[in-house]
Amino acid sequence: MLSYLHGFHAGNFADVQKHSALLLALTMMKAKSSPMACVDTHAGSALYNLTDDRARKTAEADAGIQRLWQCRAALKSADWQPMLAILSELNAPQRPTAPESVSVYPGSPAWFARNLRPGDSFTAFELHPGESDRLTQWAQKQGVNVRHQDGLKGLLHNLPPAQPRLLVLIDPSYEIKAEYTTVAETVIKAWRKCRHGVFLIWYPILANGLERPLLERLEQGEVPKILRSEVRLDQPPERGMIGSGLLVVNPPWGFDTRLQALMADVSGKDRLGLAASMDWLVPE
Repeated sequence: MLSYLHGFHAGNFADVQKHSALLLALTMMKAKSSPMACVDTHAGSALYNLTDDRARKTAEADAGIQRLWQCRAALKSADWQPMLAILSELNAPQRPTAPESVSVYPGSPAWFARNLRPGDSFTAFELHPGESDRLTQWAQKQGVNVRHQDGLKGLLHNLPPAQPRLLVLIDPSYEIKAEYTTVAETVIKAWRKCRHGVFLIWYPILANGLERPLLERLEQGEVPKILRSEVRLDQPPERGMIGSGLLVVNPPWGFDTRLQALMADVSGKDRLGLAASMDWLVPE
């Protein structure tokens, strides 16, 4: 259960989809002055070295964030700018020009922390001992609350938040098949406790369809207004992950149009080799 390490997969095409959507949600929610509580249920590490042995063993970032970085000048949506600005800052702290490639890639806790305002709170859950130790070391300088416990249980225990608004990222490894159902049930329970909260739920799209229980449970309609964004590889493998999916409960108004524009930018063989689709898993 605790064998998964995101360092092998950091910066892949799924991260591009997931983190661009997270940054869009943060940007749109910050447009209102009222404070928000942010929760990352499966935080992992805050920063990843894309040149180390783990990242180079799979080289998944080459077809993800590295390819996005190389075609950044051709991206049409202005909503890429927050991501590109942070990547440029992290990778070229002492250079007058942008780096040729990305060597430091932020995990979800870093994307969250970069967008916090006075009055906002952020809680990062991580159960893996090695990952949580690295996360804690980083968080000490950021004022981030790290909890070494099950993030799904921790989320439910801490709802509703003190702040008037809520943004949650749920991003498990799904190493155990039962996690798909557990995530769905957690989303339903969390929504009952905080019906105005915005929840982002990532899931892999697999050749064997193991993700279906998650979608089917949420399709039953108890939780309304669930946007579904999926990107699939143009040349998928015969086994394993063939795409990346994201569900957004209570997306901000206009979020669907802006996320669709982001995903259009990474679609096609001349970009990340993805085919993007979007619909409402559950309408309002």
